[in-house]
Amino acid sequence: MKASELKRKYIDFFVKKHSHSEIAGASLIPENDPTVLFTTAGMHPLVPYLMGESHPAGTRLVDCQKCLRTDDIDEVGDDTHCTFFEMLGNWSLGDYFKKEAISMSYEFLTDKEHGLGIDPERLNVSCFAGDNDAPKDEESAGYWEELGFKRASEHGPGPMRIWFYGKKENWWGPAGQTGPCGPDTEMFFDTGKEPCSRCAEDGVDCDCGKYVEIWNDVFMEYNKTADGKYEPLEQKNVDTGLGLERVIALMQGVPTHYDTELFLPVLEFLREKATAQDITEAERIIADHIRAAVFIIGDPKGVMPSNTDQGYVLRRLIRRSIRQMRKIGIDDSVCDVAKIFIDIYPELSDFADHILTALEKEEAQFCRTLHQGEKEFEKILPNLLRGDAKILSGRLAFKLYDTYGFPLEMTKDLAKENGLIVDEEGFHQAFEKHQEMSRAGAEAKFKGGLQDDSAATTALHTATHLLLAALRQVLGDHVYQKGSNITAERLRFDFSHPEAMTDEQKSEVEKLVNEWIEADLEVGCEEMTPDEAHERGAVGVFGERYGNIIKVYTVKGASKEICGGPHVEKTGGMGKFRIKKEQSSSSGVRRIKAVLE
Repeated sequence: MKASELKRKYIDFFVKKHSHSEIAGASLIPENDPTVLFTTAGMHPLVPYLMGESHPAGTRLVDCQKCLRTDDIDEVGDDTHCTFFEMLGNWSLGDYFKKEAISMSYEFLTDKEHGLGIDPERLNVSCFAGDNDAPKDEESAGYWEELGFKRASEHGPGPMRIWFYGKKENWWGPAGQTGPCGPDTEMFFDTGKEPCSRCAEDGVDCDCGKYVEIWNDVFMEYNKTADGKYEPLEQKNVDTGLGLERVIALMQGVPTHYDTELFLPVLEFLREKATAQDITEAERIIADHIRAAVFIIGDPKGVMPSNTDQGYVLRRLIRRSIRQMRKIGIDDSVCDVAKIFIDIYPELSDFADHILTALEKEEAQFCRTLHQGEKEFEKILPNLLRGDAKILSGRLAFKLYDTYGFPLEMTKDLAKENGLIVDEEGFHQAFEKHQEMSRAGAEAKFKGGLQDDSAATTALHTATHLLLAALRQVLGDHVYQKGSNITAERLRFDFSHPEAMTDEQKSEVEKLVNEWIEADLEVGCEEMTPDEAHERGAVGVFGERYGNIIKVYTVKGASKEICGGPHVEKTGGMGKFRIKKEQSSSSGVRRIKAVLE
C-alpha cells in the first residue's frame, strides 16, 4: 500500500461507510492564530467549530491535514522524529462520541476490505487512568472490552490488551492555559520485537520499540477554566489523528518512514553523491528538512526565508540541510533535492519555480554568510594564539554558530588547523541556554490558548478585513492577504505589494477603515460554494484549501471575504484604527502593524 492509497482508503471509509463529509486540509500557516507559527495538528483549523460554531460541512468530518512541528528539529535524524507530516483525522462536532469513535477506529484498522486489515492480535490500546480532575475512563475501556480486548492489569501482557495511564500519556489539552480538553484512547501496533525487561510493567508506554502508537482518539468532554477547574463541555467532540508516515511504514513492513516511497528517491540521490561513509543521520536531516521547506515555501500563504517567525524556521531548515550536505561531501544544490520532492508530491508542481527560486536565493545568501563566519574566525585567531591554553571558548564558538550560522564542526576544523581546541562543553551549555530562552518565548507565545476569541482579538480580526478592503481600494486589486497574526494588543497583516507605501497612502487607508468603523456597518455571514463566492466577488485564494461549502463574511458596503471567523456583529465601537508601522516582509510582500485605540 502506497501513501496515496492509504489517504484515499481512509477518507473513503469515513465518507462512504460512516457518512462523514470530506473537507480540504488548511494552510500550514494558521489563520489568525497568534499562538503557534504553524499548523501542528489536524484540530488547529477546526478550533472555532470544536468550540461550538457550526461547520458548513456538518457535524461529521474527515480530512488529511499537512502539519509541521518545530519542537524536535534537533532530534531529526533518528527513526521517528519528523518535522513535516500529514495527519489523517475524523471529527465529530457534538455528534457521535466514545462508542462510535472506538468502533470506527477498530473497524478501519482491522477490516481487510475497507480498512488496513491489521491482525487484531497485533493491537494494544491505552485509556486514561483517572485523577483528581477527572475519573478513570471506564467507558472507553468497556467499549474496547466489547471488541475482545482484555485488561492488562487482570490478564497480564499479551495481544489485545488495555493499559491505563495518567494525564501525561492519555489526556489531550488544553493547548493553552484554558480551553477544551479530555481523555484519549490510543492504539498501538505490536512490531513483533521481543519484549524487553520493562515491557511487562510499562506496557505500551515502554520506549524499547516493541509498541508503536498509530492512532489517537481524543474525547473533548471538559473545559479547563482559568482557576484550574475541569467543567463538562456542552458540546462533546471527537478529535482523532492517524499519522500517515508512521502507518504507511508499518503497512509496508519497513523500519522507518525514510524507507518508504516518500523519502527513498531522495536518499538514493544523496547516497550516490556523498563521499563520506556514515551518512544515515545526515541524509535523514537533509530529506526531512528540505521536504518541510518545499511545503512551507509552496504554501498558499507564501512564506519566505527571513529572520522572524515562520521565515526564521524555514531559514533554519534550509541552512541546516546545506551544512549537512557539505558535511557528507555533496556539492550539489539543495534545489536538486527539492526537485525530487516536487516529483513525489504532484500538488507542489504548480509552485515549482517559486520554490526553487527561493531555495536558490537562500543558498547563495548562506554561502556568503559562511564566508563571513570564516572572516570572523580569522579576526579572533591572533588573540587565541597568544594564550597559553590554546582554547577557543564555548561562548565564542556559539557566537560563530548563532550569529553567523557557522557550524560547530567547521569551527573545530579551523581550530584544529591552527593548533587550537574548542571548548565543546561550553558551546553546548550556551546552546542549551539559548534553547531554554527559545522555549520560554514559545511558551509565552502559546499561553493565550488557541484561537483567542476575546472581544479585543475579534475586533482586530474584523479590522483585518477592513484593512484589506482599504488597501485594495487605495493600492489596487493586485493586493491580497499573504498572512496575518493577531494578539489582543495589535494586528499584523502581510499583503502583496511591490513597494513601500507613501505617507499619503497610509493616511488614506486609515481614513477609509475609520470611516467604515464609524458608520457602524453590519457584519453578516453566508454559507455558499467557492464558485458562488467567486461569482459574488468575495476575496480569497481560491483552490484546494477550501471545501465544498465555505463561509463568506460581509461588512456591508466595505468588504466581502472568505473566512472562518470570529467577527464583530457591527463595526461601531471597535475603536480608532491606526497604522503603527509599514515595512517589507519579504520580496513583493509588505507588512502592516496596526492597533485599535
